[in-house]
Amino acid sequence: MLNASQLVILDRDGVINHDSDAYIKSLAEWIAYPNAIKAIARLSQAGFKVAVATNQSGIARGYYSEAALQAMHDHLEALVSAQGGQIAHIAYCPHGPDDQCECRKPLPGLLIQIQNALGLESLNGSWMVGDSLRDIQAGEAVGCRTALVRTGKGEKTLLNHIGLEKSAVFHDLAEFTNWLCQP
Repeated sequence: MLNASQLVILDRDGVINHDSDAYIKSLAEWIAYPNAIKAIARLSQAGFKVAVATNQSGIARGYYSEAALQAMHDHLEALVSAQGGQIAHIAYCPHGPDDQCECRKPLPGLLIQIQNALGLESLNGSWMVGDSLRDIQAGEAVGCRTALVRTGKGEKTLLNHIGLEKSAVFHDLAEFTNWLCQP
């Protein structure tokens, strides 16, 4: 059975791939960070389960469809698989900020979906890696250890420093992976 400490949950935009204030609306706009795919594969190869928890309000806003999002996620999974890794589960929130849902980060609903999908009793000791305060807050709400990456909105998030006291900070996902996987 999977131990929660063997789970790494990643935000998507800004952690795995480039982010945009205009939203990532298509596979053509979805561009992985150079070392992120290898980092995910390395986590898998080191015995970690990797999951993704991503807010995708562009669906509610009508900027792209769930089919377009699925194409991006299929591509992500294929890239990781080609490097010898696997993504155990992808959870996404298609709602807008005013939709009163339970899944939109900073609420922990996406992480609870991952917990249920992977059959974990809790997420205590898992890792949540993000580039925004809401990623960190969602992780802390369910007992995750948290890490902030400087990619995406990470540098801007660091300027505020509020709510990040317990979070480890890394340049990018590859640096986090190197740290976590060191012997």
